[in-house]
Amino acid sequence: ILIVGGFEMKIQQMQRVIAVSQHKEPADFILKNALVADVFTLNWKKANIVVAEGKIIAIDEQNKFIAYEEEDAEGRYVVPGMIDAHIHIESSMLTPAQFSRILLPHGITSVITDPHEIANVSGASGLSFMLEDAKKAQMDIYYMLPSSVPATAFENAGAVMKAQDLAAFVEHESVLGLAEVMDFPAVLNGAEEMLEKIALAKMNHMVIDGHGAGLTPSQIGGYRAVGIETDHECVSAEEAIDRVSQGMYVLMREGSAAKNVRAILPAVTQANARRFAFCTDDKHLDEIIEQGTINYAVSLAIEQGMEPLQAIQIASLNAAECYQLKDKGALAAGFIADFVLLEDLQTMRVAAVWKNGVKVAANGEMLTANPERTNIETAILQSVHLPNITKDDLAIPFKSNRANVIEIMPGQITTKHLVCEVDVENGYFVPSVEKDLLKMAVFERHHQVGTKGIGIVHGFGLQKGAVATTVAHDSHNAIVVGTNDEDMLVALEALQSMQGGLVVVEDGQVIGKMSLPVAGIMTDVEAKLAAQQLHKVHEALHHIHPDLQFHFFLTLSFLSLPVIPTLKLTDTGLFDVTNFKHIE
Repeated sequence: ILIVGGFEMKIQQMQRVIAVSQHKEPADFILKNALVADVFTLNWKKANIVVAEGKIIAIDEQNKFIAYEEEDAEGRYVVPGMIDAHIHIESSMLTPAQFSRILLPHGITSVITDPHEIANVSGASGLSFMLEDAKKAQMDIYYMLPSSVPATAFENAGAVMKAQDLAAFVEHESVLGLAEVMDFPAVLNGAEEMLEKIALAKMNHMVIDGHGAGLTPSQIGGYRAVGIETDHECVSAEEAIDRVSQGMYVLMREGSAAKNVRAILPAVTQANARRFAFCTDDKHLDEIIEQGTINYAVSLAIEQGMEPLQAIQIASLNAAECYQLKDKGALAAGFIADFVLLEDLQTMRVAAVWKNGVKVAANGEMLTANPERTNIETAILQSVHLPNITKDDLAIPFKSNRANVIEIMPGQITTKHLVCEVDVENGYFVPSVEKDLLKMAVFERHHQVGTKGIGIVHGFGLQKGAVATTVAHDSHNAIVVGTNDEDMLVALEALQSMQGGLVVVEDGQVIGKMSLPVAGIMTDVEAKLAAQQLHKVHEALHHIHPDLQFHFFLTLSFLSLPVIPTLKLTDTGLFDVTNFKHIE
């Protein structure tokens, strides 16, 4: 067996593809009369795509080949299967096999994922589950080993993974490298534990992903000095140009909470375009079903004036080369037969998708049966261990009425640090719907260590009730925001009883919920049922927030991540990310 880019070919298969290429045998399949994207020269070719043994045998412009099966593309555009260069599958709230079923119909045939969400809850057991379940997916799911479990020392996660823990997974066929290195102080201060993880990746000739949120050019230079190769945290063209000029790949992100593609596109030129790829990072189930991911980013780039073939190259060949996937990302002889028939080029609307030369999706639907469920360890399904929380635990005492306040920015996962006057009664903070100053709390939920963080947030616009979730990056403690303590307590009790998920409460009653029992961050049901459940939760959310114009849950879930500027709240308190320290 010869293994090329993760694709196994037996000697007999090699002999057959050679025979097909020399017209000695019919091919398995030909997609005829296609406008084929050549992402090497940025040209369209009127040709037939010839497939055998899951590989492209030829892009036949002279109609020379025959096959057992044929389909007519009727002159429509065909592009390579698109690749998401960085995503956390857990943020879709689906297991890998189910995630595959909502993404393939949009033409994304491969993803590079960082499973640090489940690893922060369940450690090596969670990582093993993700790798095992991905085997049942029809898309190709590649893994980067999580570098940040926990993300920082300023919060309590459910697990710790050191270099020796990651080493057990290095030889796995789906593992490509080390995932986003978020703890930049650890890197820049030369912390041995972090450098051991980087050394492990370098010794095994793996890609190392960065996480340069808010970093200066000099700090990025420190990342480059140890071989960190990518950054998906750019929010401006200036940042992107700096990263590219220092030899990094910039992964332009368009997710549910962080939408950065439009801001970064001015940095892309004909001279530097090969150093860019598209990524999602985090996107909720409902938006993936409606929009897709990388196909949507391509459509945005085209809408903003980028030449379509350039955008398609960024979405396919660039991502493949960045992650050393040598037989992916292009439509040419010898490449894996992952290709997408488009209904419309400008909007990237997909008519059909082929994976390894087999048609797996058409008109937005999968053509294959649901896979069997993977067995899940009990510990992963029983991961929420909240203490008995009372109103006293939610109290915020004040000697004055001036407070440090987190201000959210819709469409971003960064926040602003406000200092403003708040309502105080009898020495305690009182939420104000009129001023949009709400109470927020984070409770440790893994090992009952008893830590909590209480703070004030502006920008959510809740009119009543409370909202809570155990999806709280990256340690995934329980996070709740509300207009009153009573509803916040009901929401937290609901999270405990259903072992994690999403909760909406009004007047002491749960009016919307979605159970996420897999590590408190994923559902164990099929994608379509999960979508229906999420829709009902969003209906409940709009009931207590009629004017909602942004993704509430995803925005909330990032307010506890202390590596994204500027002010965040973890289970250990209010955290100033700029100065990397707790504040009152």
